[in-house]
Amino acid sequence: MKTFASTFGCMLALTGVWSSMGVAQATTGASGGATRPNIVVLVADDWGFSDLGAFGGEIATPHLDALAKRGVRFSNFHVAASCSPTRSMLLTGVDNHRNGVGNLREAMPTAHLGKPGYQGSLASNVVTVASLLQDSGYRTYISGKWNVGSEPHNLPNRRGFDKSIVQGDTGSDNWEPAKQYLPHLPAVYWFEDGKTATLPKDFYSSEYFVDRMIGYIDADPRKQQPFFAYVGFQANHVPVQAPKELVDKYKGRYHEGWTALRERRLARAIELGLVPPGTRMTTMSTTGDWKALKAQDRLHMERQMEVYAAMAESMDAHVGRLVEHLKKTGQYDNTVFLFMSDNGPEGSDYHEAQPWLYFNYTQDTATLGAKGSYGIPGPGWASASASPFYTYKFWSGEGGIRAPMLISGPSVRQGSHIEGALTHVTDITPTLLELAQVKAPGANYQGVAVEPLTGKSLLPLLQGSASAVRTADQPLGYELSGNAALFKGTLKLVRNMPPLGDGLWHLYDLSQDPGETLDISARLPEEFLAMQADYVAYEKANQVLEMPSGYSPQRQVFINSIWRYWVPVFGKQALGVLLALAGLLVWWRLRRRRA
Repeated sequence: MKTFASTFGCMLALTGVWSSMGVAQATTGASGGATRPNIVVLVADDWGFSDLGAFGGEIATPHLDALAKRGVRFSNFHVAASCSPTRSMLLTGVDNHRNGVGNLREAMPTAHLGKPGYQGSLASNVVTVASLLQDSGYRTYISGKWNVGSEPHNLPNRRGFDKSIVQGDTGSDNWEPAKQYLPHLPAVYWFEDGKTATLPKDFYSSEYFVDRMIGYIDADPRKQQPFFAYVGFQANHVPVQAPKELVDKYKGRYHEGWTALRERRLARAIELGLVPPGTRMTTMSTTGDWKALKAQDRLHMERQMEVYAAMAESMDAHVGRLVEHLKKTGQYDNTVFLFMSDNGPEGSDYHEAQPWLYFNYTQDTATLGAKGSYGIPGPGWASASASPFYTYKFWSGEGGIRAPMLISGPSVRQGSHIEGALTHVTDITPTLLELAQVKAPGANYQGVAVEPLTGKSLLPLLQGSASAVRTADQPLGYELSGNAALFKGTLKLVRNMPPLGDGLWHLYDLSQDPGETLDISARLPEEFLAMQADYVAYEKANQVLEMPSGYSPQRQVFINSIWRYWVPVFGKQALGVLLALAGLLVWWRLRRRRA
């Protein structure tokens, strides 16, 4: 195997100082140096900040909570507001506009596709953390959602993974792996070790992904080498589905509605120290009045959240199976665990998709969660999942881009620590490399020019030797589909497009107001202007493209589906099919208004 990354001298041997800080000691090898840890990365899909029990939620997540209580919870960790941009940064440590995933391909304007940074999949000038770990002697495995490129050169087997079983796109059904959740492409594309894969009919996504990961770890004869295991769950991406026995467990739990749940989670987050006392919240324009709903509609929406909670608990239970297996095989103590969500909770109502869903799924209350059903949390429950923050998936308010994240294991402070320093998904690759004692790539990787890492190693925070990895005057920019932000110290400059924003810049102090309720731009005019200039510099440095006039991500998804699904599947008949579906949508909306 080609070796690109050389190993560092073993700084973990400085145990005397670290012991006094409560840092877990790594086991030592025959040479007396610290054994490099196994690394398990667990990525949840569309979980809100407070869904996890350890982050203030009521959902039963005991196994993830146990990992949190063993290590460090990050209360100020930021991602992109949709899946593939986040995953591209997680894997490369490079801003998504520079690694090729400037936008979610499904929502990308036609004028942007193929422009520098907007390929919709990983560019050739970035190297993944898996490749760097693989080249340094790690065994590398991935199971679950990939979503950073399905071209042959971008599949996991060409991006640093020894073994892989992945869903290449944004998602699929959780009971029926060949079934599409939306008409994005002609089929669901699964790949195993770079080849087309056929999945079993007896399937539930969270269970299957963990089964395959355990199988990879056990089957590899190279037991003396550490492993890197990446599990990309589909939970809780739509369609929200879960085993009935777990769904029934939550029956009646959400009868008070989303506003009451949001307030309870805020109180718990304050109690845990995840947000400051006095944190306020803003009611989103898309959050309906629970008490104004008809009794039948309330029962339906209760069931939606019951399924959502059950899906999260099921994922946690399968994480528990993986943890227990590593304990039984003596690998747990030398394993670093990292858990995170790829973005905020899903708040779309899927009205535009109803004609297609009508022919492919049922949304009957009695069967929600089961095979053939399609659960949609909607904007009301998304506002609760994002509590205590504003906005959700796709928008740049804290509810869309501040996600739960925890790290535990060797070289990480033991105990239930909460870290409030500003951190970012690009920080994960440099952190994992330093934990594995692997040198980060420079400007060249095996003879190819590559983008330098933009993230910062979080090891000083994990060890308690620093209070921040960014200086107070260091800007951190962000953009996706016109929604944008720039962080500088405790200040956040943010712009959200309608319906959750007005398209204008606002300024907030997140140390006092993480709910983004009080715009302080008039109070700090110099900072407000300076941060706008910083954002312009970020756009220029990262080749961020301006969104076309009148751009709507929902409309663009529909337009892109015409060329990526309807025309390939139906050919010349596609136009007639689309007209029929448009008529069905009009009929469905009229029926809802009369109901």
